[in-house]
Amino acid sequence: MTLPMKNMVFPMIFLRLAEWFVYKLLANSCYKAAMKVKNSGYFFKNSSFRSPHQIQLYPNVSKCNLHSRKSETIACDIQGTLLRSKSFFPYFMLIAFEGGSIIRAMLLLLSSPFLLVLDFEAKLRVMVFITFCGMKIKDVECVGRAVLPKFFLENLNVHVYEVMKSVGSRMVFTSVPRVMVEGFLKEYLSVDCVKGTELHIVGKYFSGLVSSSGILIKHRALKEFVGEKQPEIGIGNSSSLHDHLFISLCKEGYVVNKEDTISILPREKYPKPLIFHDGRLAFLPTPLATLVMFMWLPIGIPLAIFRIFIGICLPYKLAILLGKLSGIRLRVKGTDSPRSENGQGVLYVCSHRTLLDPVFLCTSLGKSLTAVTYSLSKMSEILAPIKTVRLTRSRKKDGEAMQKLLSEGDLVVCPEGTTCREPYLLRFSSLFAELADEIVPVAMNTNVNMFYGTTASGLKCLDPIFFLMNPRPCYNVEILGKLPKELTCAGGKSSHEVANYIQKQLGAALGFECTNLTRRDKYLMLAGNEGVVEDQNSRINTPN
Repeated sequence: MTLPMKNMVFPMIFLRLAEWFVYKLLANSCYKAAMKVKNSGYFFKNSSFRSPHQIQLYPNVSKCNLHSRKSETIACDIQGTLLRSKSFFPYFMLIAFEGGSIIRAMLLLLSSPFLLVLDFEAKLRVMVFITFCGMKIKDVECVGRAVLPKFFLENLNVHVYEVMKSVGSRMVFTSVPRVMVEGFLKEYLSVDCVKGTELHIVGKYFSGLVSSSGILIKHRALKEFVGEKQPEIGIGNSSSLHDHLFISLCKEGYVVNKEDTISILPREKYPKPLIFHDGRLAFLPTPLATLVMFMWLPIGIPLAIFRIFIGICLPYKLAILLGKLSGIRLRVKGTDSPRSENGQGVLYVCSHRTLLDPVFLCTSLGKSLTAVTYSLSKMSEILAPIKTVRLTRSRKKDGEAMQKLLSEGDLVVCPEGTTCREPYLLRFSSLFAELADEIVPVAMNTNVNMFYGTTASGLKCLDPIFFLMNPRPCYNVEILGKLPKELTCAGGKSSHEVANYIQKQLGAALGFECTNLTRRDKYLMLAGNEGVVEDQNSRINTPN
């Protein structure tokens, strides 16, 4: 090859690459611009000039008649139809963060800009690989059971849910992985059939690949499943061609428009009460929200350590002042009751929101208390600025220990035995009512916007740190009046009557609903165990 020809090779390659890049850029830009013009109807402001293809083929879902539908069947998707948001990225992020690790979540976040330029199938495959590669099946199932339902319920489309509730048989066909949505759909919405993309499994782990059947195509899956028998109702998204093909296989078709995604389903209309849920994230992790969280972590971790330090080392008044300056909001209502003259300590009975309940009560009262608790990690025990005593769940031993502590001073107890995040109170153990007549109920509540300070399946030693990592965590402490003597065991009431009365009193003060659920119910649902530790001699059950 002559020298001039050699000199021409690289410029020609560069020009070809530049030409290809400009072509792709312009083509993509023109396509997006055309879609915007099409969607805005710029060329069709006069209805007489509209193309027949611009007419909505199916009525809005809000037009669906809900009466006498119990014998009928509905078929719909969860993405963009049953859920208000079209993007499933936040739910992949929840699995990556809660079931995987912070590194996996970071990788998924870093991929989000590249996902914007991929088509739907490629985008889904990338998210599946990053989220599921190497994860244990049981970890993903745990997140699907304990974490995702809260966010799904908050994102339900009101109109689609009302239609689904009115029919007798429900089917969901979706392109997202079945393992992500099946638990929620069957447990909360009583869906009879869930068909989704199946993931490849190696032993007890996900490989990160889609199974050989590929990504589920809804209209084909529906056709294969029902054959010639058409479902009575089909619902899809108005902007999706696949959804139009999907609902064309049903006797009646309805579509979800953008204006249908505005309404939020009120908590009281949830198909089942949301009492228990797990996970650390208190927000829906969209790409922007997740980016903000990662940017906050280098600030939040030192801030949590600083807050712990001032709580341990400084006097109460100074700790309150510096705590407020660091962003902690402590709201105290009510005044402390005078100590009795019989020498016995006062028993403070608190609702249980986090392991920091006794600490914030001590700070609010400005005096030292002894806290008894059923679940306390070694780390929390070391870092606690107050005296803590761990209970054994043996009624006799715990009663003797608490009686001794009351003779030495004031005591704080959380008779629910475990924390609850939602506006519900679990069943109160009646043990405390048998031990003291000087009882002061205390209504405790918290509010966080980034991290939850409790966990059922994670590391409990990190609970205080996660709570204090929030930018502006809030603690509400309401000290109710001392219980009248005639309402205690000394006044002739049984211990169960006293415990139930205090539960109702705290529920009324907080605006919470009282339940008969226990710690055992919580851990069976969230962690798959009873929340007890095997003893060498016998198994100690949760007291009633």
